[in-house]
Amino acid sequence: MNYPLQKFLVASFMALALTAQAAELKVGYVQVDKILQEAPQTAESGKKLEREFSPRSQELDKMAKQIKELETALDKDGLTITEAERRNKERDVQNIKVEFQRKQRELREDINLRKNEELGSLQDRINKAVQGVAKAENYDLVMYSGVAYAADKIDITDKVLKALGKK
Repeated sequence: MNYPLQKFLVASFMALALTAQAAELKVGYVQVDKILQEAPQTAESGKKLEREFSPRSQELDKMAKQIKELETALDKDGLTITEAERRNKERDVQNIKVEFQRKQRELREDINLRKNEELGSLQDRINKAVQGVAKAENYDLVMYSGVAYAADKIDITDKVLKALGKK
């Protein structure tokens, strides 16, 4: 047998083998953004964070109100008090503002850290649900990141949401 004919036959057999394998391949796709929006764990996580940081947020609200009241009192009494008293009150207001800004920054940082922790935990749960659905329904490949297009027939997002307790 001549060499070009051998190459053609080998390539043909390989193409047939790949086509047969591709026909047996079961592929699924998951829309992570939809899961993050609709999963009941997302709402639970939000409520948990709100409860956790509510006291500190209320404290900041009280401080903001106190600052406003002190500034209003300073404006009102500014003409009737001595220059030294006015400077002392202005310094007090400024110190409270600095403390307020520090506490506000710390709260934002703590909230961001906790959000990231909760998101990591949720992503672990999503991964386990995706793997559970994939194994239960014998999927060979499930993708959920970086897909430009996926047909509706391979979208298993609703099944994953169901596994997470949604539907």
